[in-house]
Amino acid sequence: MQKISITMVHMVRFWELDFFRGVAIIMMAVFHLVFDLYYFGGYGIDVGSGFWLYFARATALIFVFLVGICLAISYERNNERFLIKNLKRGVKVFGFGLLITAITFLAFKNNFIVFGVLHFIGVAVIISMFFLRFKYLNLLLAIVFIVVGFYLSGLVFNFPWLVWIGLQPTGFYTFDYFPIFPWFGVVLLGVFAGKKLYSGGNRQFKIVEASNSLSKLFSFLGRHSLVIYLIHQPIIISILYLFGIIQFAI
Repeated sequence: MQKISITMVHMVRFWELDFFRGVAIIMMAVFHLVFDLYYFGGYGIDVGSGFWLYFARATALIFVFLVGICLAISYERNNERFLIKNLKRGVKVFGFGLLITAITFLAFKNNFIVFGVLHFIGVAVIISMFFLRFKYLNLLLAIVFIVVGFYLSGLVFNFPWLVWIGLQPTGFYTFDYFPIFPWFGVVLLGVFAGKKLYSGGNRQFKIVEASNSLSKLFSFLGRHSLVIYLIHQPIIISILYLFGIIQFAI
């Protein structure tokens, strides 16, 4: 009976993680709505600086930080089978990233997504396996990744092959770009937080579960974040087009 109880505890989802992921999903949809109005509709919205730039970065930080926390929890709960499970998960997410690359290449040619958030998460999930056994070292490594990433962002190179790491070639532009440096540092921060706050795969703090409709909605969105990420842009663009807010041939 005790074994069953432990297994059940280890299968529990933490509602607060789903909730914050759901918040980030809403933020992402809002930003992409604004971006579509700017890019397709010609509205004079500055999405590349100021409020909307920080809004987009905050959204990405929440997503990527939660990736690290969830990786730590999964590792703590089942590190014996974690390798194969995580490898499959990483390949799957990276595969969706390649699908996004193909679609944006066919649609936009010059501005297609090369190494966006799905590519990054797929790779991060795989390479995280070399870091998940560490705790405080990840905090130091996170700082290294972030500092090096900021340094590299100010440089340009005459070759494109390492753009996924953070070495940007001259004239490089893409809609969505999440290089290993600095973004894997954010994952490692999440791993560190996950090991501190969810040691052993169990919550180490007390929190009252929110039961109102809004929190339940956010948690639902958080549980289905990958599907929503894949379909939300076509839905937003189609609605804007049907209402005549943007004009182009879909």
